[in-house]
Amino acid sequence: MKTETAVATKLSSKSLKVSRERVDPNAFDVLTKLKHAGFQAFLVGGCVRDLLLDAAPKDFDVATNATPEQVRRLFQRSRMVGRRFKIAHVRYGRNIIEVSTFRKAPSGNEKVNGNGVILRDNVYGTLDEDAFRRDFTVNALYYDPHEEAILDYVGGIQDIKKRRLRLIGEARQRLAEDPVRLLRALRFQAKLGFNLDKTITEHAAAASMHLQDIPAARLFDEFSKMLLGGYAANAWRLLQRMPICRTLFPATPPDSLLVRLAMENTDRRIAQGRPATPGFLLAVLLWDDYCAKFKASAAHLRGKGTSEAHAIAAHDSLAAQRRIIALPRRHAYFVTDVWRLQRHLEERRSKHVRKALCHPKFRAAYDFLLLRSEAGLVDQHLAAWWTEAQQAPPHQQDAMIAALNAPRQRKVRKQQRPDREARAAAENL
Repeated sequence: MKTETAVATKLSSKSLKVSRERVDPNAFDVLTKLKHAGFQAFLVGGCVRDLLLDAAPKDFDVATNATPEQVRRLFQRSRMVGRRFKIAHVRYGRNIIEVSTFRKAPSGNEKVNGNGVILRDNVYGTLDEDAFRRDFTVNALYYDPHEEAILDYVGGIQDIKKRRLRLIGEARQRLAEDPVRLLRALRFQAKLGFNLDKTITEHAAAASMHLQDIPAARLFDEFSKMLLGGYAANAWRLLQRMPICRTLFPATPPDSLLVRLAMENTDRRIAQGRPATPGFLLAVLLWDDYCAKFKASAAHLRGKGTSEAHAIAAHDSLAAQRRIIALPRRHAYFVTDVWRLQRHLEERRSKHVRKALCHPKFRAAYDFLLLRSEAGLVDQHLAAWWTEAQQAPPHQQDAMIAALNAPRQRKVRKQQRPDREARAAAENL
């Protein structure tokens, strides 16, 4: 990537309504110590972008010309992380400030695979080189709160004003180097409400195909960031329009009402400060595939092994998705439990009701049932029964469970009465 015009526009942070008082004190402390040790140090990336948008940054990241080893020696409570590129994590209690060393943009000497995806580019650089190797212009702004100045090498300020997401350099090349940039583009679009530059959409199909070259674990991280950031509904709406949706979730109907409702529900939970898990979303995304596989397995077993059919269907559905997006074991267990409990919630057999109510994953399975009810996939009266049952006091709960068998018993007695009358008539003959 060419950087002949690597001259920064230096702007007053005050004129852009960015105040140093809004900077995380721990991040400011890292900047101060690096500067006192003779290094360059700036806030960079999403935190600068969010400050310019008058939003609260989630994280404050630091870029410096100090190497990770030098940062490690300067801060006792720090450690080095990363394989593809080493960075330092400086810990302040539970808060972590990520400190990265200036890097060079790809020069053609990096280790790549057959499709041009960069596998390793652990090469340090200068401040201007670091700016041009970043992905989006709006994420390549450097803020020095000590000097109250913002450096812009790539037109990021103008793109923020125009609410535009634009890749630095030639889009085709940048997406080929790292197809995950397409996922990041959609994530930022969903979060910020910006428009994608047309050069990104023009090469989206090719980038989607090359996502198969990305490690499944990395795609799981990107999946979690995209759908657990409080803007899952927007993100899914954007994904539906792109070929990337079929690449990541080939077994998920893109127009699924259940999926849309789950994304909206996730956003509400996050806005309310309630927990949300990628396992729940994966249970929803793979539900149709699981149901199809369960039906096929049950037919093969001729109804003799419902539990076995469930185990086979769950394993096969999760295994197929794992080849694309890695799924940690704890999330796989979560998904399997939620699916298995759906059958017990639907059947409401008295001997299984109490076990279901006491199951550690009952609440998640119940929430799943509510979504299915809202989507018209199960009777709303069923969801209402479980809502009442879990909130009822013990004696009322006992009565509700006992009543589950009452209709069946009355039906049996009604069928048996003619038999007794027939026998009595025969004895009188």
